[in-house]
Amino acid sequence: MARFPQSDTTGESGVKFKASFREKISEELTEFIILTAYLYVCFAAVIYFKTAILQAQGVAYAPLSLAIIKAAICAKFMLVGRLFHMGERFKNRPLIIPTLHRSFVFLLLLAVLTLIEEIVVGAIHRRTVMDSISGIAGGTLHQFVATILLMFLILVPYFAFRSLGDIVGDKILVRLFFERRRSA
Repeated sequence: MARFPQSDTTGESGVKFKASFREKISEELTEFIILTAYLYVCFAAVIYFKTAILQAQGVAYAPLSLAIIKAAICAKFMLVGRLFHMGERFKNRPLIIPTLHRSFVFLLLLAVLTLIEEIVVGAIHRRTVMDSISGIAGGTLHQFVATILLMFLILVPYFAFRSLGDIVGDKILVRLFFERRRSA
């Protein structure tokens, strides 16, 4: 049984499939780039703030290049989660509910996948599991809680925008935010 509907002419179907596949890849790549850029700006701001605090105490710290790597990894994790329709349980409720629900679900997803990532990287470098996960989010309970809260606050605006886009359409939402309005 065919997965895609067949048209009368195979050439036409092949062209439509290729165009559709290219469009889907283009949309996914655009979404990945936008999400990575958004997360990078947020992560870089947090890292810059941490750097300023530590430098005031005489501690040198400036891993801003880490922000782009972490942003790209988190963006990919989020796109995979979206592929599996995570957080779509309350789509028909008032926008605040799916926004907060998606933010929380994806926060959990990012936490679990970050934990797995750190364990794998630790295994590659021949570190124990406890050594690998001890440095996550700074290593202390306060830094861990602060990191979780900041990640949640970073995810809420993103999912608010996504939830609103689900209702009015992504193209209309982008136009509303980025095109000049005409005077009435």
